[in-house]
Amino acid sequence: MKKLEEYVRSIPDFPEEGIIFRDITSVLQDGDGLVLAVDTMQQLVSDLEFDVVAGAESRGFIFGTPIAYNLRKPFVLIRKKGKLPCETISREYELEYGTATIEIHKDAIKPGQKVLLVDDLIATGGTTEAMIKLVEDLGGEVVGVLVLVELAGLEGRKKIAGYRLDAAITYEGK
Repeated sequence: MKKLEEYVRSIPDFPEEGIIFRDITSVLQDGDGLVLAVDTMQQLVSDLEFDVVAGAESRGFIFGTPIAYNLRKPFVLIRKKGKLPCETISREYELEYGTATIEIHKDAIKPGQKVLLVDDLIATGGTTEAMIKLVEDLGGEVVGVLVLVELAGLEGRKKIAGYRLDAAITYEGK
């Protein structure tokens, strides 16, 4: 059986020279890779108590939904601005090339609920930090952040210091 890292395709010099792009589409395109990714991620948080799984658009949906399904937990969508149909709250955050905004329905998280945040990757931590703030704005408690890949060299872990972060795969470089 292959190791999870073997399913991730590394593309040198993308999107610019000196960057190694960690492509997870190769994980998704292989049935065994997808099962291994979801099972590994779920195992990482098997000791964690939470009420709700929330995931960022769109790859957080891919990994968060099967974990929520397996554990019979609700799944909450965190989406790009303008994509949710009911009343929302939003957070803007910094990107390398500008800003972005994510939103969550106002009624998605109840005060006091313990929330596991799921995404495909943490790099600089901007998206993750914005997700944490959205959950906390609604009165929820983020008890963990779970990702398939951590790019440790980009120091996203520092931006969310004080929160538990579990990664199935950690790459030390950028």
